[in-house]
Amino acid sequence: MSVPSSTYRVQLRPEFGFRAAAEIVDYLRELGAGALYGSPVLDATPGSTHGYDVTDPTQARPELGGESERKALSARLKDAGLGFVVDIVPNHMSVEVPKANRWWWDVLRHGRASEYAGFFDIDWTRGRLLLPVLGDDAAVAELTVDGDELVYYEHRFPIAPGTGEGTPQEVHERQHYELAGWRRGNRELNYRRFFDITNLAAVSVERPEVFAETHGEVLRWVSDGEVTGLRVDHPDGLADPGGYLRRLRTGAPGAWLVVEKILHPGESLPQSWPVDGTTGYDALREIGGVFVDPAAEPVFTRLAAEQGARTGYAEVEQRSRRLVTDDILVAEVHRIAALLNGVDAAAARAAVAEVLIAFPVYRSYLPEGAAHWAAALERARERRPELAPAFDALDSRVRGAPDGELATRIQQTSGMVVAKGTEDTTFYRFTRFAALNEVGGSPDRFGLDVAGFHALAAGRAAAQPSTMTTLTTHDTKRSEDTRARLAALSEVAEEFAAAVRRWSARRGIDEPALNLLAWQTLVAAWPISPRRLRGYLDKAAKEAKLRTSWTEHDEEFERAVEAWPDEVLGDAGLAADVEAFVARVRGAGWSNSLGQKLVQLAGPGVPDVYQGTELWDLSLVDPDNRREVGYRARREILDRVRAGEQPEIDETGAAKLLVVHKALTARRDRPELFTGYRPLHGEGVAADHLLAFERGGRLAVAATRLPLGLERSGGWRDTVLPLRAGTWTDLLTGRAVGDAPRVAALFDRYPVALLVREES
Repeated sequence: MSVPSSTYRVQLRPEFGFRAAAEIVDYLRELGAGALYGSPVLDATPGSTHGYDVTDPTQARPELGGESERKALSARLKDAGLGFVVDIVPNHMSVEVPKANRWWWDVLRHGRASEYAGFFDIDWTRGRLLLPVLGDDAAVAELTVDGDELVYYEHRFPIAPGTGEGTPQEVHERQHYELAGWRRGNRELNYRRFFDITNLAAVSVERPEVFAETHGEVLRWVSDGEVTGLRVDHPDGLADPGGYLRRLRTGAPGAWLVVEKILHPGESLPQSWPVDGTTGYDALREIGGVFVDPAAEPVFTRLAAEQGARTGYAEVEQRSRRLVTDDILVAEVHRIAALLNGVDAAAARAAVAEVLIAFPVYRSYLPEGAAHWAAALERARERRPELAPAFDALDSRVRGAPDGELATRIQQTSGMVVAKGTEDTTFYRFTRFAALNEVGGSPDRFGLDVAGFHALAAGRAAAQPSTMTTLTTHDTKRSEDTRARLAALSEVAEEFAAAVRRWSARRGIDEPALNLLAWQTLVAAWPISPRRLRGYLDKAAKEAKLRTSWTEHDEEFERAVEAWPDEVLGDAGLAADVEAFVARVRGAGWSNSLGQKLVQLAGPGVPDVYQGTELWDLSLVDPDNRREVGYRARREILDRVRAGEQPEIDETGAAKLLVVHKALTARRDRPELFTGYRPLHGEGVAADHLLAFERGGRLAVAATRLPLGLERSGGWRDTVLPLRAGTWTDLLTGRAVGDAPRVAALFDRYPVALLVREES
């Protein structure tokens, strides 16, 4: 099995293709990475900056350099001793530019007679394929004909053979598709999509012939030894995730295989899945949580209530999910309800929506996860007892045929409702404490105690030692260092609340949830340009869907939000006040950053480092987190660190690169140290501020938690860390320490330590 010691994630794009990735391979080897982990590399929508909009899964993307440069990158990695992990997208393909997707183009041209008609999840019983691309239905009058194509501005569509005579409108009426106003998409779409994105059409990968066509090229790379691992995007959208993963494992028996599966607290991966683990959002939640002070919860709750924001998480989440079922994924709800033959249509739709809203996790995988299905039914019945007959019918038919269409579609759709309703709506509405509002996070759970952290880490070491762990991804709402500074706010909660009251009175945003989020973001990402902050707040306001949205604009409110960054940063007194507050928590944020990074890198699982985060990275949600990485500066710092420099903890972030380099190199060169898991506990008055564990009997990790509280209480004082007998060396400083080091001395240079016990 090709399990890497660690991975380094890069975002490939036309400006940073295979050749550019090959140019950083030597740097990654010297940094200590075990594998390069790349975003999707198959052909995608022209100009795509992320690659998840695949248009042709049978070839390496020409805009990244094509097949020749892909092979050159693979060879370079192999020569350097690094693995190559590729991100694959089995659930959907892009149809934004129809001609770029030859399968979709053929379906549009030939309809159900196309040899690719079964490749996409289309409901052909509902007439022509609806394409919601027009400004409104009346825009059909603006269509023109150009040869054998129907044209609407920059959009082009094929004309079926023998149907090209007459006016453009007459030609349009004869096609296998109907061009419609974009607003009709949410209610009338008759093909499954990725969430609410009509430009991404779902693929029927459960069909063996579709799997073969969509995966043949990638599996060839695996078979040839050019790809050593696969990261599977969005398995929850698939009709049969378990069956798909078993087929994938058969095709790639020696590959490291991880899935982008978001687990709620207490949820486990289905035990039938032949995978090495998840992409690490569960670890992110746990590692981040242990650096948050739970004592701050009532302070932040009071502040949110005072400002007029909602403080009941369950209510906000339920409302957000209902918005998704009632306004956004209406077509999907109707398609499922139509399968409940014999049940009143209105009752069927209401029952389906209520169950989707009530899911305690993203989805079940019947017959696995039956308890989650039962919990959703029970909660739905409590909310809408008058729908009991419809719930009974739904339950009996789903349980009676767990692999039938009804069960399949409701399980596929529950993940969409949870993701859109929770991650993409609730997390922008329930903004009490933004450090917890992360993919895979639980904002209603304010932090995690040390005992709880140890139990979860030990469980990961025992059950899934080869799972990925992460702190930052291309999908996180904010980067690890941004969250680390936010975590520090939990230690000065009263001071921060007073500051927010003061700042809001002077320059508040007229929407409470966004106002709270804006001040937290400003402090967490400081210094930040007005342009970056403007882009973030615009996205946050539209995702929240409270005063404006992507489709229903409040222009006046959007102008006010757009002006806010310049107004705040241009207000000298206010900006100085914010900067002074940032200075109060910056050091604690750095301490948290180093602590959580070392815990991730040395803890159970295969750690991933997101591009550029080996230095401080105060990024926000995409596209902010996909900015160009300055590798020249990182190479220079790494050279100094490898030469023996022990950098100060300062704004350069060099201290973080030291931690990353030492931990990754140890994992790669001494894998025997990174096995098992044993909690360690400090002794002394400040022991609660120490997070420590042992691995392999000869490696110990120690990190400072809640550093501001530690400072207020008088520091480490007599606290010691008992270790196994012997001489231990801190890999970060090179110093030898005894087997019961005083923590004050252990942390006199850095707030973390990576200790190895050398055998005589």
